[in-house]
Amino acid sequence: MSSCVNITNVTVMDNPAMFLNPFQFEISYECISPLKDDLEWKLVYVGCAEDEKYDQDLETVFVGPVNVGSYRFVFQADPPSVEAIKDEDILGVTAILLTCSYKGLEFIRIGYYVSNEYIEQELIDGPPTKVAINKVQRLILDSKPKVTKFPVSLLSLPFKQEQEMLCFVPPEPKCTEEIESDDEVDFSEIWSDDEIEMLQSLGWI
Repeated sequence: MSSCVNITNVTVMDNPAMFLNPFQFEISYECISPLKDDLEWKLVYVGCAEDEKYDQDLETVFVGPVNVGSYRFVFQADPPSVEAIKDEDILGVTAILLTCSYKGLEFIRIGYYVSNEYIEQELIDGPPTKVAINKVQRLILDSKPKVTKFPVSLLSLPFKQEQEMLCFVPPEPKCTEEIESDDEVDFSEIWSDDEIEMLQSLGWI
């Protein structure tokens, strides 16, 4: 069964960037069947792997109308509020989640690892008590997105809406770089044991 919406490419722009810079993604997709409502795109910043209350919804945009054809747009979102992140979670590894929903039903989620580190060796060697956020660089590991596809529950939908949603079986998007499915990443070369443990708690590695 083909999909109504085929996400053909997601490119992370301005990467690496300073922590306070906006996030930017160039998203390409095609639609093979016209949709009555807009697609809802959202970007979420994971503030703490152990507690979802620290997650921040950075931006939500509605894109439409969606007729048959190919589309491309730039999705931009402000950086997270530093005040809403615990001091001990600002630096190190976290994640961002790019999601797409239709009629309030999320059908695909693309997650990326994010590493926030100082750019000056002096700060790396002797970090200040209070994080100097204007000296922190954000690096998104865009070559290894984590793609999750959600089956859309049709049981509670009106008949007409159910028929429209039947074709929502989205494929995985392409990365900026093509990576073979059997490629393995040696995470010990990228992050510390504590950071790997945090990613494992997210269920990402």
